[in-house]
Amino acid sequence: MVTHRYLALAAIGAALGAFPAAAAAQSTPAAPPALTLTRRQAVDSALAHNPQIAVAREQVAEARAQATETAAFPDPSLSGDLTGQQSITGFRTNTGSDIGVGLALPFPTKFVLLNRVGNAGADAAAFNYDQLRQQTASQTAQAYDALIVTLRHRADLEIGDSLAHDFLKKTEARFAAGTVARLDVLKAQVALGQAENDLLANQRDLANARAALNRLMGRPLGFSIEAADSLAVPPDLPALDSLVRLGLLRRPELRGLASQRRGAGAATALAQQYWLPDLDLSVAKNMSQGTPATYTTGIGISLPLFFWNHQRGTVAESRHHERELQAAYTDLEAQVEQDVRVTYATAATALAQAIYIRDQLLPETRRAYDIAITSYGLGGSSALDVLDARGSLLDAESQYADALGAANDARADLERAVAGPFDAATAGVPNVH
Repeated sequence: MVTHRYLALAAIGAALGAFPAAAAAQSTPAAPPALTLTRRQAVDSALAHNPQIAVAREQVAEARAQATETAAFPDPSLSGDLTGQQSITGFRTNTGSDIGVGLALPFPTKFVLLNRVGNAGADAAAFNYDQLRQQTASQTAQAYDALIVTLRHRADLEIGDSLAHDFLKKTEARFAAGTVARLDVLKAQVALGQAENDLLANQRDLANARAALNRLMGRPLGFSIEAADSLAVPPDLPALDSLVRLGLLRRPELRGLASQRRGAGAATALAQQYWLPDLDLSVAKNMSQGTPATYTTGIGISLPLFFWNHQRGTVAESRHHERELQAAYTDLEAQVEQDVRVTYATAATALAQAIYIRDQLLPETRRAYDIAITSYGLGGSSALDVLDARGSLLDAESQYADALGAANDARADLERAVAGPFDAATAGVPNVH
């Protein structure tokens, strides 16, 4: 009877202990399923949801609003006064009052130039926005490729782990038959341990690669993501000269700076119009007790008597700013061309390395490993020969994965350097030198 009571109490306690855990499990939101997407989809998602792009988009809108403010028509002014008060606070003791309306009218051509200055600044902000989008697209493509490379490394490591298990079985079988020493078994066990340790390290690399891609896409960093595409050797590159011309024609930095130069030219023309008079108009109604109301009309213009202040000040500053932008544009052209040439050299080298590893290194290392493991199974090769061949094969596989990632990353960076895809766009590109 006592035993049954203890069993019942234990069952009730277990149920009560399990209830909070079940409640907690129900209150914890389930993690979303893994998102599987292609490289193009990852880039599109980043362009749509990246917070930095959202910031730049709002900055463009701010620049458009500032352009409207720059060329806005002046607001009129309304004024009024009381005259003949017997004290400061004696508002009802006045003997008269004036009510007036004033309006400042800049010379008409100044509105045109102000509009050009404002639009130039807005266009420069729009080109900066385009540049950020291109950089984000390139970074997202590279982050996507980094995820694929890490996944490929994992597949290679799993193959290496399988080879290590197979080698350990063969070594143990030969040790049982008395054809190898105990040291060979220990070497095989060490090789297996290293393979499993590499798999553990790969899990960290996968988490970091997914977090980096999620951040660019504007997603929570802990969400799971899988790649639907695979890495392949990219196609051959076009001629360098055509890519240089394409970069100089399309780079947003150059187009933005050209817009700033146009705005600076308009600002210089505006500064030189200091001698054109701005017109101040005012109309006032004068009311005095006991007399009919009268009206006062005022007209005022600015008189640039001290013209040298304008010439040495605003006009000189604007001209020097134009020259500064011209020198900056020349330097930026050289930077863009150097960027294209450097990224082209990197892409060409990475492509050559990937092709060499695929066509030369990998087949040789695979053949060497097959010979070594077959010979070892027949009692010919030593354990050291097999381990060396296996290590060379795994290194070649790892180098090939890295080379594929480097080749695709370099191509994405080259597309950033020429401001977009260049496969079909290089034909008929005008020479901008």
